[in-house]
Amino acid sequence: MKFWTVIMCLICFVFAKAQETKISYDFGLLRQNDRITMNRDKVKGFYPGFKQMQLGEKTSLSFGGSYRFQTETFINEQFSSEEDQNDIWFLNRFQLYSHLKVSDIFELFTELNSSLITSKANLAPVDRDELSFNQLFARYHFNDHWNVLIGRQNIRLGSGRLVDVREGPNVRLSFDMAQLEFQDEKTKVTGFYAVPVQLEGGVFDNDVLNFDKILAALYWTQNWSASNNTDIYLLYKEEKNKTWDSGTADDNRLSIGLRHFGSWKKFTYNNEFVYQTGSFGNQNIRAWTASFNIEHPFRLLGENAAIGLKTEGISGDASNTDSTLNTFDGLYPRGAYFGRVARFGPSNLIDIHPYINTQLGNFSLSLDYVAFWRFSKRDGVYSPPLRLEYPSINGEHFIGNQIGTITGLEVNAFFNLELETNLIIPSNFLVNSGLDDTLFHTVITAEFKF
Repeated sequence: MKFWTVIMCLICFVFAKAQETKISYDFGLLRQNDRITMNRDKVKGFYPGFKQMQLGEKTSLSFGGSYRFQTETFINEQFSSEEDQNDIWFLNRFQLYSHLKVSDIFELFTELNSSLITSKANLAPVDRDELSFNQLFARYHFNDHWNVLIGRQNIRLGSGRLVDVREGPNVRLSFDMAQLEFQDEKTKVTGFYAVPVQLEGGVFDNDVLNFDKILAALYWTQNWSASNNTDIYLLYKEEKNKTWDSGTADDNRLSIGLRHFGSWKKFTYNNEFVYQTGSFGNQNIRAWTASFNIEHPFRLLGENAAIGLKTEGISGDASNTDSTLNTFDGLYPRGAYFGRVARFGPSNLIDIHPYINTQLGNFSLSLDYVAFWRFSKRDGVYSPPLRLEYPSINGEHFIGNQIGTITGLEVNAFFNLELETNLIIPSNFLVNSGLDDTLFHTVITAEFKF
């Protein structure tokens, strides 16, 4: 009870001071990208001074953080009413950061994380991390265009389809990495060598620089015009003892990708193609994916809204007895790839995904439908972490139908609420695998940033 009293007092205090000082707060998904605008001659009070302190004419030190509370519930989590049901569990995530900037030349960013969970029996690695450094990096700017970064970082490449922050689960994805970056008004080129942090769940006990997995990247973003942009990239991943439906072996693969995004007339689009080559044990890798997303705005109740369609083809293995593996590896995708229900991931999949989003004042509403098929009847179905969740034990294509809703309320710049619901109706593949009960899922999120 005392804890919640403190949280609510903080929310009320920060909101009151923000209104009083009229400071502009733009909190980023990655908190090193926070944008705070204030006139220091007019701003007074504890919070503005704490948020951004001037240590000299060209040196500043800022602090911030967040608290996210979630309550999540499933019914028939594995499409079976016969299994034990974990009715409801509670997730808490605390993050606190400091950001030192020296003369636009050097910056040091530190972010602590504590992700806790209660009432869940079978924990996943992404559910709990009692205390750790989520991010800890130093960046040196050679000039206005070139910088180098060394340390631990959350990263999102492009739209986050292959490498993302993993914001949906309780614990974010961190990489220990060395990175070189070039950027001007229209061009950004990033190259890095990274090792994903392996979670252990305790206090400062995560497995550091475990080279069982590595990721190297060269990623070029070009803004050709205000409405025409491309990403061209090479991503090389190594993973020891990877399990696909065809077996377990070392997986070494190169992803060659092209993303084209922008707008045309009133339409916005985001299309991406990736081809993968490499080796899986003694097999050659030949895999691919194509993703298309188009969206058009319209007016609903006098407010902005959009209707869109996403569709993907993601290759699966054509045969588990030949010398070629065709299963696409989604690398490090967001944990909530098709919503926080997170049943299916980006391997061996075809999906059609129409949706509607709208904004009504401080409320946001979205409704979507997804139909899932297996790309190959000889390959299984994988979860978002790309673990084999449902092996190929029958010859059916159609996996099921998913209906989802998200209702959000942005109370102010600091505090927001969200309710997400999902329903998945199993179809031929799951039913013939003995999983024939409809899955129900709900998650309530309250997040406070400062």
